[in-house]
Parts: sequence; C-alpha cells; structure tokens
Amino acid sequence: MDTAEEKVISEESVAGGIFREILYLLLKIVAIATAIVVIFTFIFGVFRYADNAMLPAVKDGDLVFYYRLRNSYVASDLVVLNYQGKEQVRRVIATAGDVVDIKEDGTVIVNGKTLNEPYVDGKALGECDIELPYQVPDERIFVMGDHRSTSVDSRTKRIGCIAEEAV
Repeated sequence: MDTAEEKVISEESVAGGIFREILYLLLKIVAIATAIVVIFTFIFGVFRYADNAMLPAVKDGDLVFYYRLRNSYVASDLVVLNYQGKEQVRRVIATAGDVVDIKEDGTVIVNGKTLNEPYVDGKALGECDIELPYQVPDERIFVMGDHRSTSVDSRTKRIGCIAEEAV
C-alpha cells in the first residue's frame, strides 16, 4: 500500500520531469532559431523583390534567396546589390577587364562578341550616360537588368560598375 508520503514524492518527481522536458524543448527551439538567424545573416539572404527591372526572370513580389559567400562571377549570373537602401537583383554582363559596347537597338557586345540573351525582355539602350565602349575596371562587375528599357544599372553613372565585394 502506498503511503501519503510516497504519493507526494511521486507527484513531485512527475512535476519535475515535466518541467525538465519543457525546459529542454524550449532550449532546442532557441538553438534552432539562433542557427536560422546566423545562417540567414551571414551565409544566405532572403528578401521580397520590389521592382520590375528583372522581368521576366524575377517579378515584383517574388521571394529571392541568395548565397552571400560567393566571390567570383561570370556573365549571366544573377547578383543581389544594394542601391538606395534597397536590395536589387541584376545580371552580370561583364567582369574586370572586359570591354562592353551597347548598340542603339540594345544589342550588347562584350569583347567583340554579341551576347545571346534569351532572358532579356525587349532589347533597348535604356538610360545610358557612360561612354561606350566601356572597359570594366579591376575588381568590378558590369550589371544590367533584364527589362532594359526601365532598369537602372551599370549603364548609368549613378550605379556604375559594382565592386565585387559589394555583391
């Protein structure tokens, strides 16, 4: 037969076990949340795109995930850059040392070769106040939006070529 004292001890150990389980669960939740914050602060990024400069590849309202640790780029890569306090997506057209020329009809020529750009939504010279042909400086990349008539990108002195470390 159980005595009253044994019942009290049993109830206390059950309550202590439940408390330990809840505490352990909360510690797991905090550890997972911390890992997610660290991963999305230093390794990956995510944001909701709010522009039409990359139509049709990236649309207004699309959720964009990107890798922050990449440090080398080739033509046609998509990159995320910060312009006027907003994250923007643009396409790499040329890298350091390349010579870029853009014709009046919007045809892009890099190092004497016309780019095949099936992703472009209507070729256009767009806003361009740089002198063409243009040689991309060291440690910089030349970027353009896919919606060439409205995109603000390396064709303007406001943005110019982007430093590789700023991408």
